[in-house]
Amino acid sequence: MNSLEFNRFLARFTAAAESGDGERFAQLFTPDGVYHDYIYGTHRGRKEIAHMLQNLFHGDAGDDYRWEMFDAVFDGNIGYAWSLSSFSSRRKEFEGRKVVIDGMSRFVMRDGLIQEYRESVNGGVAMVQLGVEPERMRRVFERWAGWLKARPETAAYLARPRGAHARSILGEEI
Repeated sequence: MNSLEFNRFLARFTAAAESGDGERFAQLFTPDGVYHDYIYGTHRGRKEIAHMLQNLFHGDAGDDYRWEMFDAVFDGNIGYAWSLSSFSSRRKEFEGRKVVIDGMSRFVMRDGLIQEYRESVNGGVAMVQLGVEPERMRRVFERWAGWLKARPETAAYLARPRGAHARSILGEEI
């Protein structure tokens, strides 16, 4: 897959997400693919990914859900893209409230499909637009902080001395 093919893949990815068709969306992942969602958590395998999109996400987001990706970069294995998404909430306590979110997506690809998807989104911006109560936001942010700190990448980062990563890349003192 090259950069042009990756951009076309992103167009299929976002169209599938917008459609709410979980099976269509899940087919863009390897059979053992993983989707790390900042709201709904980690989903492994096509069946869980399809369920997350169709029943959890589209259960909360209205029919006006949109997702567009921009400024994609791809190195042959890993791709990144900035995105904008929007929806009106279906959740009873927030029904009809419109949300717009920007985020960054990371795609680890294998054989033209997603092996692992991870996103970084400022969920606080979404919660303010929905009108989520501050105490509830605090609990969610604590959960997200726990997820971040529990990731192996974060543990490895915290264990390295400052500058070690740069030195390993540069092969010299910085």
